[in-house]
Amino acid sequence: MKAIRRFTVRPVLPDPLRPLSDLARNLRWSWHTETRDLFQSVDPERWAASGGDPVRLLGSVPPERLTELAEDRRFLRRLTTVADDLHDYVTGDRWYQTQSGELPAAVAYFSPEFGITAALPQYSGGLGILAGDHLKAASDLGVPLIGVGLLYRHGYFRQTLSRDGWQQEHYPVLDPNELPVALLKESDGTPAQVALALPGGRFLRARIWLAQVGRVPLLMLDSDIEENDLGERGVTDRLYGGGSEHRLLQEMLLGIGGVRAVRTYCRLTGHPEPEVFHTNEGHAGFLGLERIAELSDTGLEFDSALEAVRAGTVFTTHTPVPAGIDRFDRELVARHFGPDAELPRIDVERILQLGMETYPGGEPNLFNMAVMGLRLAQRANGVSLLHGNVSREMFSGLWPGFDPDEVPITSVTNGVHAPTWIAPEVFQLGARQIGAERAEDAFSDGGSDRWDAVADIPDQDIWELRRTLREQLVTEVRERLRASWRQRGAGTAELGWIDGVLDPDVLTIGFARRVPSYKRLTLMLRDRDRLMDLLLHPERPIQIVVAGKAHPADDGGKRLIQELVRFADDPRVRHRIVFLPDYGMAMAQKLYPGCDIWLNNPLRPLEACGTSGMKAALNGCLNLSVLDGWWDEWFQPDFGWAIPTADGVGTDPDRRDDIEASALYDLLEQRITPRFYERGPAGLPDRWIEMVRQTLTLLGPKVLAGRMVREYVERLYAPAARAHRTMGPDAARELAEWKTRLRRYWHAVRVDHVETSATTATAELGTTLTLRVRVALGDLAPDDIEVQAVSGRVDSEDRIADATTVPLKPAGGPDVEGRWMYEGPLSLDRTGPYGYTVRILPAHRLLATGAELGLVAVPSEDVVEGAGVLMR
Repeated sequence: MKAIRRFTVRPVLPDPLRPLSDLARNLRWSWHTETRDLFQSVDPERWAASGGDPVRLLGSVPPERLTELAEDRRFLRRLTTVADDLHDYVTGDRWYQTQSGELPAAVAYFSPEFGITAALPQYSGGLGILAGDHLKAASDLGVPLIGVGLLYRHGYFRQTLSRDGWQQEHYPVLDPNELPVALLKESDGTPAQVALALPGGRFLRARIWLAQVGRVPLLMLDSDIEENDLGERGVTDRLYGGGSEHRLLQEMLLGIGGVRAVRTYCRLTGHPEPEVFHTNEGHAGFLGLERIAELSDTGLEFDSALEAVRAGTVFTTHTPVPAGIDRFDRELVARHFGPDAELPRIDVERILQLGMETYPGGEPNLFNMAVMGLRLAQRANGVSLLHGNVSREMFSGLWPGFDPDEVPITSVTNGVHAPTWIAPEVFQLGARQIGAERAEDAFSDGGSDRWDAVADIPDQDIWELRRTLREQLVTEVRERLRASWRQRGAGTAELGWIDGVLDPDVLTIGFARRVPSYKRLTLMLRDRDRLMDLLLHPERPIQIVVAGKAHPADDGGKRLIQELVRFADDPRVRHRIVFLPDYGMAMAQKLYPGCDIWLNNPLRPLEACGTSGMKAALNGCLNLSVLDGWWDEWFQPDFGWAIPTADGVGTDPDRRDDIEASALYDLLEQRITPRFYERGPAGLPDRWIEMVRQTLTLLGPKVLAGRMVREYVERLYAPAARAHRTMGPDAARELAEWKTRLRRYWHAVRVDHVETSATTATAELGTTLTLRVRVALGDLAPDDIEVQAVSGRVDSEDRIADATTVPLKPAGGPDVEGRWMYEGPLSLDRTGPYGYTVRILPAHRLLATGAELGLVAVPSEDVVEGAGVLMR
């Protein structure tokens, strides 16, 4: 029979065990070994059955066991130690508290998904895991972050396979009362709420659930409440589900509702108000509109409020392709704002202007969330050096007249939270070498001096560790494979072969990620005979573990999974290659450490960063990857292999796949497998172990989320906080009025004449020329602009590369025609073809960069001809 109503019955803990509740409700347990060990000792069998979730564990432990533990002095001593450690962790000074300078009092970090732990399934893949690692690293460093997201009642889908290998989706209902979260409540005990106005006088209301991630509160909005109509209750049903309007409402709730939730949380708890708002991808871009509305309510005009909001906003883009960005029809967005809907006091046209693709190549009827994110943020970044370049190119239309390398989008390369992703055995090896406390600091904060200690670990210890981890993976794979085949309809009698799947002494390759076409799940199948030869080689075999989910609407991705599953089902190779369904955090934490090689073969440059290889590297797994994302930035032959890229203009996709697959097979056959199986005098693979050592020593400190968050603080959060403090109402009005005036009169700004002291087309290295430039400024003044000389080497088409810019100084004017003379030195500091040009940029003390307005004046063709522009 089916229950007509469901309750969550919580255990009543005896007084001595009350700290267990606090430990279970703070998600630090998900990356703190001692806390997890404590919970496991409560009841090892129930701990395993709960999937390592303390809240579920405590809900299932019999009262008599709790009574027994309440009288167990040894357990109580451990409990006190762990509880005291958590108290010190959340209250003591950490890295952030020891920094000098103007740091933000608080930072609000908005993301559509957060991968903290499998016990809180609110993530689909890389973006969510990255956001979770960002929160954890911020907590470890003491950064006063507030996370903001949505609580999805179905989370992301669970994946199984049909008998013929087709992906099937299941959406289990999540009861927040059974999750490690608590309702945020008003002082009278009623649940705190935020509300958004919808067209037609309706409202979208949401409660706020609080997850405590170490020191960092994570606020998650949930619309599945009785006060909403059925349609509104479903807004937070699924992550990345539904049609355009459904997605728009999710993103309005995340951005606008999220700011209101932050204000509510700070009011109720006394937490400092954020000075910096960080938008993790465009999904949360509407947060800037809500903050403009807040300032408009204090009497600030729209343009001034926009400048004040931009000053304290950071925008991170994660997508390298326009197709990966949420875009909405103009009319759909217009319907949800204005007098009869949300933000009624803001002119709808002003809202639309922020997101419309009003640039060459854009679609002027589409509202682009990333474009709005960039227009609402004074600081923006990509997530690897290469992705920064790709992003500057992709969004260069917003800054016409500037070369892509001057587009104001920087990069902060992603990192991963080592305490979450390293195997306990890896930590223990580090702790034996340098002590537990120093090892903990090395994994959370970095510092290459601590990682250098890897050099002193004996080869035998490293090799034994790698074999132990591989053996654990083999056990895990067999269990998951058996469960998967049962779900596919196989009987126990059919599955005896699974006991022989994988071998703990065979080179093990891992490939696990989302399955869009550009990640090329099936590139390894390009030449099946060659792959079979590798899998079944008599002396140097390989084995491959594959996992991944295709988006529910992506039939192309599902066909790729089915193709791989059918190959892995072949009795000839099924002991050497497996596909594991339902890839998620719990599986990943076993998979990364147990592999010897982490394979990544996307179409370059479509992988923004690709952090799975970082997690593998932290466990001594070597990377075999296309030079894309982070691997393009940090690859060295000392610790991995690069798959050559066939990305010439004339190469069609099929031929490209053939060439790159062939290169992958060559690397495996000729370089990788021989190195793994080759033994030195002591019977160990010396050269392989040295690559593992180099991976840990050289990559370890770089790939940490602690390094990433420190970079965000120093390069983006601190400057944004300073700009926010500077941009009070008067400064915001001043900047807004100046920008309006500049745009109005910029058409009259031009370079009239350029001359140098050079008399010939050649000059000696080290020569300094005098450059004189006459400019017309119209109704603007010299204080409004900067005249620059731009110089550097030139290519065959006279384009300047590696440009150096030098500001020129006013030398006289205005003349009778209102023109000004500027002059300055031009140093010829490089040999070979050399060129210069001049340009005029807007200049104001409150601008973050001269490119901010996208305005520039350069010499006309007539001026160029008489300027002696090139030195050859």
